[in-house]
Amino acid sequence: SSSSSSSSSSSSSSALSSSSPWSASSQYGQLCADDVNFFRETLGNDAVLTEPDDLVSFNQDWMQKYRGHSPLVLLPRNTAEVSAILRHCHTRRLPLVPQGGNTGLVGGSVPRGTEIVLSLRRLRRILSFDPASGAVSCEAGVVLQTLDEYLAEQGHRVPLDLAAKGSCQIGGNVSTNAGGIRYLRYGSLHGSVLGLEVVLSDGTILGGSGATALRKDNTGYHLKNLFIGAEGTLGVVTGVTLLTPSRLKSTNVAYLACQDYESVVNTFRNAAARAGLGEILSAFEFQDSYALKVVLDNLPNSRSPLQDQYPFYALIETSGSNEDHDRQKLEAFLDQVMSSQLVLDGVLAQSETQANQIWSLREGVAESMQRSGYVYKYDLSLPLARMYQLVQDTRKRIGELGYVVGYGHLGDSNLHLNVSTKEASNEVLGLLEPFLYQQTREYGGSVSAEHGIGQAKLDYLSYSKSAAEIATMRKLKALFDPHNILNPNKVFSME
Repeated sequence: SSSSSSSSSSSSSSALSSSSPWSASSQYGQLCADDVNFFRETLGNDAVLTEPDDLVSFNQDWMQKYRGHSPLVLLPRNTAEVSAILRHCHTRRLPLVPQGGNTGLVGGSVPRGTEIVLSLRRLRRILSFDPASGAVSCEAGVVLQTLDEYLAEQGHRVPLDLAAKGSCQIGGNVSTNAGGIRYLRYGSLHGSVLGLEVVLSDGTILGGSGATALRKDNTGYHLKNLFIGAEGTLGVVTGVTLLTPSRLKSTNVAYLACQDYESVVNTFRNAAARAGLGEILSAFEFQDSYALKVVLDNLPNSRSPLQDQYPFYALIETSGSNEDHDRQKLEAFLDQVMSSQLVLDGVLAQSETQANQIWSLREGVAESMQRSGYVYKYDLSLPLARMYQLVQDTRKRIGELGYVVGYGHLGDSNLHLNVSTKEASNEVLGLLEPFLYQQTREYGGSVSAEHGIGQAKLDYLSYSKSAAEIATMRKLKALFDPHNILNPNKVFSME
């Protein structure tokens, strides 16, 4: 397999072996014909995949950086079947990897060896919607876009929006605590998730079909929060109840050009202020000229709405309930930032089609980078003042060896730093890691803003979490999953 953007990637393409610290010969049972027969009897033949051609897509991520060697994929249809699978695996000590849409960027949903893949894609029922509260309950395998389209019919929306919305699943979104482009407006899933249905490693079901839809429930420990962002290491999320906001009628999108990064930050500060856009601001994204260029060069039919080229660009979205009020407020804001020279040029979308075209310039960066070569992707949180400094540090360090782009969710202090090369290069990887994580720590940031740790950042969790915090995580893991069968060697190792 190809080299990955991680120093732990070399193990992502090797089968379980006796040299592995979590190998089948020591800690785990060996998958045998009796196990496969049990799964066939429990789930039905069509829910048990063993043919090599059927296994390929489950054994690698969409970027083809991480590859596993799972000989078995299970496709349960409901929570009871998930429970039966886990109960059997717990008894037999068979490791498994829960998998949703497999759209992650850190190898969290890909086997590191021969673990069983537990796919949630068949758990795709939307169970209920309460128009009074906006609470929606659904199974974990519901695709994010499908859920959002359903909610649109009810006048609501999912408080989460990702470029991968057409294939990622809500259970995976919860398990990775996905962020996305409207985090600025709606915040973390820790605030939006009202209840979860989770199956523990021994088959115990928490939450059940009655996963709370109450906004206030202050009874005992808030267990749901342990599973949000745990990447399937503590339990398998099978059901989700979300608080969903109303779908606002008025949406405006503007694309702005700035001379330098400091002007972008000051434009955001003005926008976030109540005197600026305040309560109607729903997204504030940025990209440098390198990021825009890669989109224009690689995505068909893409074009900049601005005639000239500039060093930096900002995308602003507002959402509200009064079209005239919102547009007047945005136009007044644009007049202010342009007259003060913070913004040199800009365009306000005149239609939904133009708004979508503008969004494609920002959301198309990841796909464009994939088309331009081999890509090293980094998802980091940094103080706004230091965020673009890291891009400049990287560009200086890499020189002519790679093409470096900086973009991301400026409103959340979340940088996406991508480096493309013609092919995978150990030299480039050595220049990037651990340098980028060291700099992130030095600048007071986090090594993962929204993508999680998975296997890519396994060696770097300690850059953002203390030894005491990691030791406490290990105690929780040992309590919830005493045989370490759930997504082993992801987030941190138990050694």
